[in-house]
Amino acid sequence: FLTQQLSFGIMAVILNEFETSLESAANSEDQQGSATWESYLERRNLVLQFLHCDLSLDHLQHYRNRLELLKKCYFYLEIEPKHMNVRNQNHVVHRTDILQLIDPCRLQRLKKMGKNQTEIQLSLLTELLEQLERGWEELRRYVDTCDVATFLSQWDLMMQKLSKLTEFMGTFLSLQVPGKLYVKQQLVSYEGLRGTRIPNIRLSICMKMPLVFDRKESFAHKDWAKLTWFTENQESRLEKYELCVKLLTNESPTEVGYGRSREVTSNTCVVQDLQPGRSYEFTIRRSETQTVVFKKWRDSLILKTKADATEDAESSACT
Repeated sequence: FLTQQLSFGIMAVILNEFETSLESAANSEDQQGSATWESYLERRNLVLQFLHCDLSLDHLQHYRNRLELLKKCYFYLEIEPKHMNVRNQNHVVHRTDILQLIDPCRLQRLKKMGKNQTEIQLSLLTELLEQLERGWEELRRYVDTCDVATFLSQWDLMMQKLSKLTEFMGTFLSLQVPGKLYVKQQLVSYEGLRGTRIPNIRLSICMKMPLVFDRKESFAHKDWAKLTWFTENQESRLEKYELCVKLLTNESPTEVGYGRSREVTSNTCVVQDLQPGRSYEFTIRRSETQTVVFKKWRDSLILKTKADATEDAESSACT
C-alpha cells in the first residue's frame, strides 16, 4: 500500500513538472510571437509613413508637374560679367557687351554645350521620376501582399530601397536648377583689347518660364482678336515675344492659307484685319536671342471670328 502511494506521488510530481514545462514553453512562444508581431507592425508603419509622407502620391504628382514645366521652359546661356570696359585706339574707355568680344564660332560651341547639358539634365530628371514611381509601387506591393515572415525576411532589402529612393528625391530636387557651364578655352581674345585686363568670365545656364495664353481673356470678334498671355511666375520685366497668326483652311485645295508674325513687348496684343467667320491659330513664344540654347515649347490657341455683323456690334457694345 505504501509503495503504491509512493508511486502515485512520484507520478503526480512528474505530471506537474511536465505541465509546468508546457506552460513555460507556451509562454515563451507567445512572447516570441508577440515580439515578432510588434517588430512587423513597427517596420510596416515605417514603410507606410515613407509612402504617405516622404514619397506620397501628392509629391509624385508635384514632381511630374514640375518636370513637364521644365520641359517647356526656355534655357539660355548666361555670361557674367555682361559688359567689359575696353580702351579704343585713342585710349578712351567705353563699355562693351561681352558678346561682342566673344568669337562667334566659340559662342556657337558654348551654345551647343549648353544645349547638350540641358538635354542630359532633363533626361536624368525623367529617369529619376520613373525610378521614384516604380519604387513607390514596389513598396506599396511589399506592404500589401507580404505575410509577416516574408516581410521581416526582406527587411534589409527594403531598407536599401528606402535609402535609395531618398537619395533619388534629393537628386531630383537639386537637378531642377540649371548648373554652371565649364570650359577650358579662353573665350575673349587679347588681340585688339590694347592691354585691357580680361575679367574672370563665368558661364551658367538659366531658364525662363514658358508663355501660356490666357484662355479666359483671349477672344475674337468679326475682324479682330485680342490675345493675352502670361508666365507661371508672372514676371514683371516684359521681354520680346513673337506672335504668329495662321488662317486655318481645312486643307482645302481651292484656298490658300496665310500666316504672319509680329514682335511684341507686352503681354497682350490686338490682331487686326481678320476675316469674319474664319478660324485662326495664334501661337506665342519668346523671341530668338543670341544666347538661347534650348526651346521647344510654344503655346497655340484657335479662335473663330464672328460671322454676323450685328452680333459683333452687340458684343462690342456690351464690352
